[in-house]
Amino acid sequence: MKRALAFAAGLLACASALPAAAQNIAMTGVTVATGDGSDPIENGAVVVENGRVVYAGPAAGMPQTAMPLMEAAPGTWVTPGLVATVTNLGLWDVGAVSESNDIRAGDSPFSAALDAAPIVNPASQHIAVHRAAGVTRAATVTSASSSIFGGQGAIIDLGSDPQAVTRARAFQTVSLGESGARLAGGSRASAHALLRNALREANEFGSDARIPGIRARPAEQGVGDDVPLDPRLVDNRTERGDDVLLSRFDAAALVPVVRGEQPLYVMVERASDIRSVLALKREFANLDLVLVGASEGWLVASDIAAAGVPVIADGLDDLPQGFEELAATQSNIGRMVKAGVTVAINAAAMENPRNLNQYAGNLVALSRIPGADGLSWGQAFAAITSVPARISGLGGRAGVLAPGAAGDVVIWDGDPLEVGAMPTRVFIDGVEQPLENHQSRLRDRYRDLDESDLPKAYDW
Repeated sequence: MKRALAFAAGLLACASALPAAAQNIAMTGVTVATGDGSDPIENGAVVVENGRVVYAGPAAGMPQTAMPLMEAAPGTWVTPGLVATVTNLGLWDVGAVSESNDIRAGDSPFSAALDAAPIVNPASQHIAVHRAAGVTRAATVTSASSSIFGGQGAIIDLGSDPQAVTRARAFQTVSLGESGARLAGGSRASAHALLRNALREANEFGSDARIPGIRARPAEQGVGDDVPLDPRLVDNRTERGDDVLLSRFDAAALVPVVRGEQPLYVMVERASDIRSVLALKREFANLDLVLVGASEGWLVASDIAAAGVPVIADGLDDLPQGFEELAATQSNIGRMVKAGVTVAINAAAMENPRNLNQYAGNLVALSRIPGADGLSWGQAFAAITSVPARISGLGGRAGVLAPGAAGDVVIWDGDPLEVGAMPTRVFIDGVEQPLENHQSRLRDRYRDLDESDLPKAYDW
């Protein structure tokens, strides 16, 4: 009997470890937003097979399919999943409890070498909450604390399975401006000197250690190293000279950055600081730069557009939070987009990244205010779907409903850029996801004020 129970338990354990099968989806007569910047399609249709999008467009063009149609209530919208960048999803549980908070490592001997991928917790309630809000992909990274370098971020999906990381070491972060000045010794001059020294050290170290370049980045992979470090260090040296500032491990982590094989996300706000960052390309031509924050980006929008550098911008900064944001305006994103800059909405700039769609909706409303610059509906929705996906290296594969894209599909009970709209079903790679989380359970527990069915602990 014991053996039979053990065998049955083993079968259950194996079954629970198996990935959920992708579900085929076919819907018609719904409003479809493809996420590519175009306007929503009324009386649209969506078809997903084997975890990939087959069709998204007008219902009249829907291909014939043998799969049963999903029922859609009046007013239903279907969109790609939202893409949140930059975040710290999966890196903390309770902010005030240090044991559950891995966002900062102020006492660490490492900086650029810090890697978010191994510490992402797929069971984090923050992941569950954001999944229920329609976020299906995110970029997550630790924050700069022991140096101007924040470490290497990972691209994750928010599926309810144990494999959250889809691309490890996807980008490096560095903090300049006021924050970088504090971390570097009290001055912007020190921060820029530290950054230039680090990039030069990394360039020299990569050559000395004969670290090979990356010819082709894999499109998508499971947990593992996208930009491997130690396996590529073929020399046997364990120490470096005394006249360098980076540890051997930090120098190795920056080799892909200086070669342009790993994007460098630069946290910067002031217009003059943005110009200084763009000028780095003259010294380090291979840098793949992305600006993060850029509250005064509208003042130098033409320079950013000419450099071809994308921006992950704060959504609706209208009051300065420091001297580097004196020219902050809610029209910042609209004016940059008008100048030809590729702009995504920065999830890190809001208290809850699950409010991405509300910030995008506010930018649509802003376009109707005389003298202000907002975004069209299609542009605003793209700023939280296809644009951040493209910046994150997932262009055409996430944040969009297009043939061949991942089956990240969110079904809403109304216009997703309206405050009251909520997801009713969420699919990631065609797999339907649970929407229950700690917040929803608390809501359900206290929705009824009758305490008779509560546990004894609640008996006053």
